[in-house]
Order: sequence, then C-alpha cells, then structure tokens
Amino acid sequence: MNGLSSVEELAAFRRCILSEKKAQHDVPTLVVCAGTGGQASGANDILRAIKRHILDNDLQGKVHLRITGCQGFCEMDPFVLVNPGSHLYPKLAMGDVPRVIDAAVSGKVDEALIYRDGRDGRKYPSQNDIAFFKHQTRTILGSNEKLDPIRIRHYLAQNGYVALERVLSDPDPDWIIEEVKASGLRGRGGAGFPTGVKWERARASGDRRTTKYIICNADEGDPGAYMDRSLLEGNPHAIIEGMLIAGIAIGARRGIIYVRSEYPLAVKHTLIALRRASELGILGKSILGTGISFDIEVVRGAGAFVCGEETALIRSIEGFMGEPRQRPPYPIERGLNGCPTCINNVETLANVPVIIRDGAEQYARVGVPGNTGTKIFSLVGKVRNTGLVEVPLG
Repeated sequence: MNGLSSVEELAAFRRCILSEKKAQHDVPTLVVCAGTGGQASGANDILRAIKRHILDNDLQGKVHLRITGCQGFCEMDPFVLVNPGSHLYPKLAMGDVPRVIDAAVSGKVDEALIYRDGRDGRKYPSQNDIAFFKHQTRTILGSNEKLDPIRIRHYLAQNGYVALERVLSDPDPDWIIEEVKASGLRGRGGAGFPTGVKWERARASGDRRTTKYIICNADEGDPGAYMDRSLLEGNPHAIIEGMLIAGIAIGARRGIIYVRSEYPLAVKHTLIALRRASELGILGKSILGTGISFDIEVVRGAGAFVCGEETALIRSIEGFMGEPRQRPPYPIERGLNGCPTCINNVETLANVPVIIRDGAEQYARVGVPGNTGTKIFSLVGKVRNTGLVEVPLG
C-alpha cells in the first residue's frame, strides 16, 4: 500500500473505493460476527464451512464474505447476517451453512433458519425489525457490522477519516475544541466529565514546546463489561481517528492505547490498524504532507483493576506498580513522564469522528440536554438476550 501525500489524495482514494463498492452492490454478502464472543461460540467453524462451500461450488464472485468484530447480539452467536436484506440466521450449525449461502445467492430467505422470536415464534426476515435492535440508536456500535476491522478500505468506505480530513484542512484547535464542547460529549468511562472542557484545559497546559500525550484508556476491568473491547476489536480505526483529532486539538504528538493483556483480539486488530494507517500516511511524521506529526503505540496492561484509574494507569505505563496518587495535580497538568496528559475512554474517542464529521448540532439532537449522544451497555447474567445495546442517554 503506497502512502498518500495530501488530504486531497485521501479523498480521491475514498472515492475510488466507493466506486468499486457500488459496482459490487448487488452481490450478496455474508457477514459473520467473529469478535471474542463469536469465536468462543463457534464463529471460526462457521467461517471454515462458508469458505469450503464457496470453493467447492465455484461461488467466488457470486457471494462475498465479511468477517467483523462484535455486532452486539451475542446471545445469537454464531450467526450470519446476509446483506442486502439484513437477514439474520442465528445459532447456526456448520451443516446449516450451505442452506444459508444457497438462499443468499438465489435472493431468497431460508424460512426454517431465519431468526424467530423466542416468546411467540414470530419470524423476522429483517434484523431491523427485531425487538433487540428496533429501539437502539447504533451510532457507534452499528459500524461494526459494516466493516472488517483489519481492512482500512472498509473503514474509508464508511466515511472513515472524513473528520480527520476536515481537521487537517483547518487544524485550528479552537474550532475543534468548541465543536466538541458544543456537542455536549461527556466522558464515557464513568465520571462523565465534559470532553471539550478537558481538551481545552489540556491545550492551555504548558506551551508549544511542552511534550503532551493523549492516552486511550482501554483498561476495562468492570465485571461483565466488554463495550470497549468490542469497539477496539470491531472498529479500531474509529479510536485512532478520535485520538488523532484529540492530539491536534491539544497539541500532542504522541498517543498511547493502554489495553489489558486479556484482550488479545483487540490488541491484534489495533496493531494491524495502526500499521495500515501508518502505511497510508495517516499516522507518523507529517500526516498526509501537512507538517502535523502524530503517532500511536499500544501498551499492554497486566489486568489490574486499579489501573482503570488514570493516575494508576500512568504509573503502569511508566513501568511502575499501578498505584493511584493524590490529585491535584491532575494528569492534564502533570501526567505521563511529568508532562500534560489527556486521558479519554475508548467509547469517548469513538464519538469524536462522528461529531466532527456530522457537526455538533446534529450530534446533540440525540439524548437529553446535559447528556447528549448514545451510550453502549453490556447486558449479562440472567437476561433473555445477552449482548451489547446502544441507546440515547437519558
């Protein structure tokens, strides 16, 4: 993959990708949820069966396969979503795969395998009508089913890095920060501190010569919580784009994704995404020829619950035992290596490209005053449908 040397070249590259995608629009696509939960439930077996059936029956070009991260409906794993049509085939066995593929190729629905409501037995040919999805607003999580997380072309086809293009075309930190403030975005890690205010204070800390850091806190240690893991597994470029924008806003040139070692798939997909972004010229020295430099590295945590607290997290990155320290000073004033450090949660950063791309006013229409946008929740335990849901705050 050749590196791009300008914002205009990135936009042209996206148009080329979209043109190719449009030409293949009518070809059915089998979308397989292969996040950590999907793989634990047998998604890899389903993938092998799909590939074998396609090869054995010379179906190359007649049906496409997309391997995604977690799509949220974990109770139904392993499942296949067929597009166009959003036909959901839940809890599949390997022997069911040929029937699903044959139905997709012929433009039909296999009535015996399609999703049925567990309470009344009603069939739902479209995923959009299923109660689990019907009342969600999947602003962030909805992207997972649309892309393969290790393919940057998929992210670009979903308007990925459009927000970065806008920022690089006008890299004035003031308007970026004001846009985030106007959106009402608050930290999704728990404290709910206004993100724009945090960025504003980080921008004001130190001067132009001061080294600053952006840290993505992916040390998700709460029992039963796997929202951040699923975002990193399923759409790592969204977090990378959010960190790039945050770095430009506060004047940082280095970012760190701190993720627990118990998330090997999230680490793998994130490292691949970072490599692809660097190859394309989106990360590193003089991003897209703009003279703005920013790079990101992954630091694996040992899985200590306390390292979800930002001062303990910083100590861990520095190579010490993760222990909280008294605040103030806050990390924004004195954080990693004694430098101003802005720490944001995975989900917080994933919202940033949406705000910059669509505008703060559009973003703030979802949710309630003082709590705008959506929030992803994990449903676990004795509930009918375990999984992830994304709903408006309030």
